[in-house]
Amino acid sequence: MAKNSIGLDIQKTESIAKDLNHLLANFQIYYQNLRGIHWNIRGKRFFDLHVKFEELYTDANLKVDIIAERILTLGATPLHTFEDYTKAAKVPVGKNISEDEKAVRLIVDSLSELLKIERQILNASGEANDEGSNALMSDFISEQEKTVWMMKAWLGEGV
Repeated sequence: MAKNSIGLDIQKTESIAKDLNHLLANFQIYYQNLRGIHWNIRGKRFFDLHVKFEELYTDANLKVDIIAERILTLGATPLHTFEDYTKAAKVPVGKNISEDEKAVRLIVDSLSELLKIERQILNASGEANDEGSNALMSDFISEQEKTVWMMKAWLGEGV
C-alpha cells in the first residue's frame, strides 16, 4: 500500500479528500444561508437572532477554511466555485427567509445534513488512521449537535 508524505494510505486519503470536498460544498451553502437569514431576519426577535446568525456564519466561515486546508493537507484540491458547490451540496438552500421560525428550521435542517456527511468522514478517517480528519470531524460533530439541540429547544421541540 502506497503512503503519502504524512504516512497515510494514498487511496484512502483520496477518498477522504473527496468526502471533505462534499462537506466543503455543503458548508459553503450553509454559510451563505446564514448570511441571508442574518441580513433578512425581521420581527420581534430580530436583535437576538441577528446576533446569533452572525455568530453562526462567522463560525461556518472559519470551518470552511479549516476543511479546505485539510483537503490540501491530504494532497487534493478544494472545490472553490459556486458552480461546484451547488452541484455537490445537499444542504437546503434558503431563499428570502425573513421569518424567525423558518430561519431556525433552515439551520436545523442544514446542520442535520452536515452531521450525516461528517459522520461518514469520521468513519472513513478512523479506518484510514487519519487522526487529523478524524479529530476535526469529532469536534465539528459535538459542536453542531449542541447547536441543533439549542435550535430545537428554541423551536419548542425535542431532539
